[in-house]
Amino acid sequence: MIRSRLFGTTGMARTALALLPLLAPALGYAQDAPVPDKGDTAWMLTATVLVILMTIPGLALFYGGMARSKNVLSLLMQVFMIFSMIALLWATYGYSLAFTAGNAFIGGFDRLFMQGMATDSLAATFSKGVYIPEYVYFVFQLTFAAITPALIVGAFAERIKFGAVLLFTVLWFTFSYLPIAHMVWFWAGPDAYTDADAAAAATAGAGFLFQKGALDFAGGTVVHINAGIAGLVGAIMIGKRIGYRTTAMPPHNLPLVMVGASLLWVGWFGFNVGSGLEANGFAGMVFANTILATAAAALAWSFAEWIHRGTPTMLGAASGAVAGLVAITPACGWVGPMGAIAIGLVAGLVCLWAVAGLKSKFGYDDSLDVFGVHCVGGIVGALLTAVFCSPALGGTGVYDYVANAVGEYSMAGQFKAQLWGVVVSLLWSGIVAAIAFKIVDLVIGLRVTEEQEREGLDTVSHGERAYN
Repeated sequence: MIRSRLFGTTGMARTALALLPLLAPALGYAQDAPVPDKGDTAWMLTATVLVILMTIPGLALFYGGMARSKNVLSLLMQVFMIFSMIALLWATYGYSLAFTAGNAFIGGFDRLFMQGMATDSLAATFSKGVYIPEYVYFVFQLTFAAITPALIVGAFAERIKFGAVLLFTVLWFTFSYLPIAHMVWFWAGPDAYTDADAAAAATAGAGFLFQKGALDFAGGTVVHINAGIAGLVGAIMIGKRIGYRTTAMPPHNLPLVMVGASLLWVGWFGFNVGSGLEANGFAGMVFANTILATAAAALAWSFAEWIHRGTPTMLGAASGAVAGLVAITPACGWVGPMGAIAIGLVAGLVCLWAVAGLKSKFGYDDSLDVFGVHCVGGIVGALLTAVFCSPALGGTGVYDYVANAVGEYSMAGQFKAQLWGVVVSLLWSGIVAAIAFKIVDLVIGLRVTEEQEREGLDTVSHGERAYN
């Protein structure tokens, strides 16, 4: 007997049509259950390893290289321990609250402590009747959940208590990441869309932003806007570093920045291409989009910097590449290669403006430019998805699973849906972050003392030095 369970994520249709899934009904063992393709399974395990590579060591080295030498180990430790902690929280309750049936804003407890999950339980892909093992989907989504709060710490690097980072991460993961992941990515899967009535019923049980039609292929809202706005809130509430704007604070190791950015770029193919859940021609398109957008953004940032300040920098090239990766993330399964290049070019220029101009204008100390790259880049990508998803501009359009064909496309309607995703993510994460930081401050305090900050967090928090 098939036991149907609701799970879900990004998709290929809108509202009463179905968005492209990152997870769909998990099925208990049955004699007539589909058999997962070993090629799809092998690719998804590979993609999962690539996303781990993005975080440890990729993100850790990228952040560590941008910090001052007295704080490099603190960044490495924060990223490493966040990844480890979220892995356990994902297994105990995170996966269940994100990807089981509950309401439009949060899931239920069907998979609490991974109960009911077996080696033969399945999760659906983008294609009707095609499945992968649920354990494979579980570990793939675990890596998304782990990297997202790790992104946040770059915004308030070099002045926060280590314990405060960990406590904030638990609160924010529980009350921001999980609800937004559920709102954007939870739906009944393509096999539920058999006719118009079934499609309407399935969509009514989906996440709130899914119902609004917001498209997010691999995490523009769920990961980057979500983390970026939380980082900005933290940077403001914790306050500026001692000596900010009066003392030079250049990256201590640009080769580490380049290595970290390169590992992020390589790992991002697991992040984006893996979100299709299948090894096929569509995955090849997503791969191409990810390369092209990133290259375009790196060039756009570097040439703009060259024109503005007279020299292109390694830090700028690396930052531009990450901006391109961020911006193409929500769009990579919806746009064509030329649309991907356009998104990359825009993201490189807009994120450079956010880092060099917007931050200077408002005076906040976003240490490693989490808001300027991740939040702003995520917004650019999310909104431009509506533009370049149009088949008239080389995009895929949105797929109607009932008609089994691409449906009519409304750029204005989709842009409105994307705005829903952007605004809800900004407000939800920003409010949760502010409350979480306040709770942490009241319980254990957010910031190290002035003497400890001057000495450096490596020795103060961890009793070690990166360099002797």
